[in-house]
Amino acid sequence: MGCAHGKSCGHRPRSSDSDSREFQEVSQFSVHGKHILTERSIEFVPVPSRNFRLEYSVLTQRGYYPDSPDKENEDSFCIRTQVQGNPNLHFFGVFDGHGLFGAQCSNFVRDRLVDILANDPRLLDDPVNAYSSAFVRTNHELHDSEIDDTMSGTTAITVLVVGDKLLVANVGDSRAVIALKVGDRVLAENLSSDQTPFRRDEYERVKLCGATVLSLDQLVGLEDPDIQTWGDEESGGSDPPRLWVQNGTYPGTAFTRSIGDSTAEGIGVIADPEVCTVQLTPDHLFFVVASDGVFEFLSSQAVVDMVASYPDPRDACAAIAGESYKQWLAHENRTDDITIIIVHVKDLRNAGANAARTASLRMGGGSSNSSFTTASEMYRSMRSEISVFETYQRTISNDRSHAIVVPSPLRSPQS
Repeated sequence: MGCAHGKSCGHRPRSSDSDSREFQEVSQFSVHGKHILTERSIEFVPVPSRNFRLEYSVLTQRGYYPDSPDKENEDSFCIRTQVQGNPNLHFFGVFDGHGLFGAQCSNFVRDRLVDILANDPRLLDDPVNAYSSAFVRTNHELHDSEIDDTMSGTTAITVLVVGDKLLVANVGDSRAVIALKVGDRVLAENLSSDQTPFRRDEYERVKLCGATVLSLDQLVGLEDPDIQTWGDEESGGSDPPRLWVQNGTYPGTAFTRSIGDSTAEGIGVIADPEVCTVQLTPDHLFFVVASDGVFEFLSSQAVVDMVASYPDPRDACAAIAGESYKQWLAHENRTDDITIIIVHVKDLRNAGANAARTASLRMGGGSSNSSFTTASEMYRSMRSEISVFETYQRTISNDRSHAIVVPSPLRSPQS
């Protein structure tokens, strides 16, 4: 969900100069049978410190807007391997722009966030603060840029692989999900918590900052504005609670955190991310990083079930995009932009581990029933990656680019 005044869309990603493969948008999907995305390879990257590898694919698709057929894709994504030149650090991020200049905001954050993070010497010593600082600094730089972000901005969901741990940072309502094998079942576990007024903690925070929280029907007088409960995102998704300035009809954001949106900052929309860490185990099969165009009508479990049913992540990307489009058009006369990164965890064997250990390390990330890892334990573990890196630095030849930053496409897909 973006702002009430619409989202922008469209882009065909072109190859970066340092990478010969093409990530292409897909303009048509079937929702039955096998989904093969031609002209796209599966990418692999090793994590030598723990002797496993990541296998990944990505898809981005502009939304269908019958009233604005030329809208560009406001989603963008970034995949950067070997952050700081370290073969054990890999970054995956999805950015969902909104507002008149949403595409520019999304692209700006895609480029700057990972660069700021990669250039922070504190990344392994103090990863939570480094991550938070990167988000906040990117937000300030966007404010100071030539892009008008008064009523435009972007959400950001990112995952940094640090050896056999994931560091997840989120602002907004896009989502990261991990698949955990439990017996014969594959269960979805959210790695992020959507930051919307449906969450009571976020609702109370923005109310203290002066926000008026109303659905569109309440704003125009069709529903009682004094009723300040909207169910949950599944039941209230068609007319969600939004943030408005007092006695005004803007900005209408359905999220409580983002990068940009300088007007909305005055009523509590912040760029401070919620950050958590996850210890990977052999029972973790894959994780998904995706924009809310995927999760608007598909649950985390439904997405995980679809990924699990396709050995090839390219097919899983296409299947999820196709089903997302189908669900959007069943409920509305348009679709949102859709971006999906699927990352399979291959050959991880850390003996004795059989469950996820997830720790919320920053404010307000929702409750977790998992056992907690202290920040100091995480820092010590991440620092160990440095010594391992130094060992591998002389022995591993790097025959591929350290960075894969895929720009958003410059034109709409061909029909």
